[in-house]
Amino acid sequence: MAKISLGKGINMGLRAAMENDPKVLIMGEDIGKLGGVFRVTEGLQKDFGEDRVIDTPLAESGIIGTAVGLALRGYRPVCEIQFDGFVFPAYDQIINQVAKMHYRSMGKLKMPIVIRIPFGGGIGAVEHHSESPEAQFAHTPGLKVVACSNPVDGYWMIQQAIASDDPVIFLEPKRQYHADKADLDESASPQPLFTSRVVREGADMTLLAYGPMVKTCMASAEAAAGDGVSIEVIDLRTLSPLDLGPVFESVRRTGRLIAVSEAPSESSITSEIAARVQQECFYSLQAPVLRVTGFDTPYPPSRLEEHYLPDLDRVLHVVEQSLGW
Repeated sequence: MAKISLGKGINMGLRAAMENDPKVLIMGEDIGKLGGVFRVTEGLQKDFGEDRVIDTPLAESGIIGTAVGLALRGYRPVCEIQFDGFVFPAYDQIINQVAKMHYRSMGKLKMPIVIRIPFGGGIGAVEHHSESPEAQFAHTPGLKVVACSNPVDGYWMIQQAIASDDPVIFLEPKRQYHADKADLDESASPQPLFTSRVVREGADMTLLAYGPMVKTCMASAEAAAGDGVSIEVIDLRTLSPLDLGPVFESVRRTGRLIAVSEAPSESSITSEIAARVQQECFYSLQAPVLRVTGFDTPYPPSRLEEHYLPDLDRVLHVVEQSLGW
């Protein structure tokens, strides 16, 4: 039993995938000798060589375009986008090639590509370093989108994503890379990749989150328990396809749902969840589905980000609104 951080868990998962399959290779900016800006790939180039852990030019479109060619030749490339806001030069390749090649070829060609994207704010970074672009990818048919929230999921989910024959956008909450540690049992059986999970049981209300907001929701549920409110917390884990079965089951018991995300509220993952839950659980709801999100503005300068990001107080305020309905 090892105690690991999220960054270490993903590093170990990448290492395990590379050891198990010589066709797995990693590519990205500064991922080799430096080990990535967050040190997630530290030590991998030294152990696997420059042919399998490739330092690329600063050219995101080129990284993904190269990965398409490699995938067509039977490799399983894992591409690191250094920061979330840097992914947009590669958007053309991701949307028009990676997402559509399997469909375009009537299933004859596969795109087993994983695109790792550190996402979200909370690290005091400059512009283009704290984005939440998940809805843009979840809206694109042909892409799978997942978001890990903890070290153990980081370890298992990156291996499962690499093993998938479908292209996977793999979102990693950057402020959690080295924040918390958890015990990893490598002999355990992991939960399937494209599934959500109840991480705290409760009776009065359901909180739903993914990525960095899972920790915030857990803290909110703990605080609410002090006031006698029992909150169930669900880690969504998969954004496309959505696994809402456990969510529907939970809401039918609790009668209330609050969806929490850092991303802006307009046309977002939380919008889709609110629509689906009100469609499927209408007669069980004791209050409207409410949301706590980032604001519909570009991500602010670092000195203002604490006002932008949903925190415990904002979540608990909406909890009170829901209970008072």
